[in-house]
Amino acid sequence: MTTSQPIFQSVFGEQWDNLPPVMHKHYANHPFSNDVVTVVGKMDVEFGWLIKLFSPFLRLLGALVPYQGKDIPVTVKFRSEPESSAYCLDRTFNFPNKKPYVFYSKMVHVKDDIIIEFMKYGIGWKHHFYYRDNKVILEHHSYVWKFFNVIIPVPVGLFLGRGYAEEEAINENKFRMKMNITHPLFGKMYEYRGEFEVIDGEVLNE
Repeated sequence: MTTSQPIFQSVFGEQWDNLPPVMHKHYANHPFSNDVVTVVGKMDVEFGWLIKLFSPFLRLLGALVPYQGKDIPVTVKFRSEPESSAYCLDRTFNFPNKKPYVFYSKMVHVKDDIIIEFMKYGIGWKHHFYYRDNKVILEHHSYVWKFFNVIIPVPVGLFLGRGYAEEEAINENKFRMKMNITHPLFGKMYEYRGEFEVIDGEVLNE
């Protein structure tokens, strides 16, 4: 990876040039920079009884959005960091009658098409990240925990299930997305989905 190319160009590889224009805007951030791309939209957040039972714990861990709702206004800032090649996501959910809920995570490219998205306390979702059938797809690999600089696999998938996410272009400035966690016994445990529009980009290395 070089600072002259976007972070995700090496992740998508040969498929980078085939991405729709909105995805090039979405993933325009360069490593080791102050690049920021902002999108706004509305999302539905739904989860089952088991996730609801543990929602206070999830809120403490900052691992998932702990509230449910429909047509929730959401702003996401995709940020680069001057000191790293990470891709940071600052999501602000504006649930009615609640303080804005901010969900932070950071994506780190491991190798090839493998990404780890880290949340609070080093909890991470390791997944494949690729473009296929006109969709950007995030396909589950495993869950991990970062202890200092050591990445440790953790078997919480037995309890939580497997993650999956996808994004699809609507037009040159809008895309739809969904993310869900599905358990082989209990079915769909968690899902959020919505549509977003790219409204601002401060990409410094173009």
